[in-house]
Amino acid sequence: MAKRLICTAPHTLEWATERDPEPGDQDVCVRSTFSAAKHGTDLAIYSGEAFGRGAYDPEQQLFKKQKQDFFAGPVGNMVVGEVTKAGPAVQNLLEGDRVVAAAPFSDVHVLAAQRCRKVPDSVPDESAVCLDPASCALGAVRDGHVRIGDHVAVFGMGAIGLCTVQASRIAGAAVIIAIDPLASRREVAAELGAHIVLDPLSCDAGMELKASSSGRGVDVAIDFSGHRDALQDALRGVAFGGCVVAASYPSPYPAGLDFGAEAHLHIPDIVFSRSISDPNRDHPRWDQTRICDTVWRWIMDGRIDGRLIVTPVVPFEDAREEYARVISDSEAGIKLGIRH
Repeated sequence: MAKRLICTAPHTLEWATERDPEPGDQDVCVRSTFSAAKHGTDLAIYSGEAFGRGAYDPEQQLFKKQKQDFFAGPVGNMVVGEVTKAGPAVQNLLEGDRVVAAAPFSDVHVLAAQRCRKVPDSVPDESAVCLDPASCALGAVRDGHVRIGDHVAVFGMGAIGLCTVQASRIAGAAVIIAIDPLASRREVAAELGAHIVLDPLSCDAGMELKASSSGRGVDVAIDFSGHRDALQDALRGVAFGGCVVAASYPSPYPAGLDFGAEAHLHIPDIVFSRSISDPNRDHPRWDQTRICDTVWRWIMDGRIDGRLIVTPVVPFEDAREEYARVISDSEAGIKLGIRH
């Protein structure tokens, strides 16, 4: 019997079991060996905040203002596993192949073969499951037009922010500044390539961004924290004519965001970045497939490293209790990993 973790109501997790699925002609059956959560998205579902805006109407491209009812669904984001059975029309995967794909926490999956990527033995599980956050990171770096020699600030050292530090390094940024209130996350950012780390609760981050760049301000400020104060610091610390990338998917900001003052004087571009669905800003030259393919090459050659990002790692049988603990406490970990 297949076993998966389901969020049945806000702050409520249950195990569900079902018959082992059978693959279709173009599907593969995958036995999970490692899985990971997506902290921000999963927290929004687990807390019920994801349903506060109402349902999205794709025809009108608007969120309906009435509150959306909570609906049960699986949690988790990426899985690494072994192909145990392949449909008759599958040509690129064989039984025994190690693959990665987007999928929730479950010990067995049936997945479309075209959604799976082969994972070389040299790639750690923790790096493979960073395909998703690293794709978001690359989109934000591209949307911010980070160029060789730029000074770049990244707010929020969750999994996506830490991948953005690495992607900014690959893009040729001369100085990368990581901003996060948690010392443990700042330490990881420094190990992954940040030249300067700042605690926004103990300094004037906007002023520090100016000071780090001879008073100019940073060329690009990318926010993955989703906090009003971070966006304000980005507007204060960006250079004249620079770029502020609003890359998170936050809940509504509280009152107090100031679009006058420095924001009015610095006249930055404010870019909203969303690379995980098509079309993006550079479509059709760049689409989600090209972004993921590019990131995957970086993961395979070690330039995107997830080993310090996927923490803690816990056994599958403890996933219910550990998920509830880690997803609600940013100090408990960065990106929850599950060992099957």
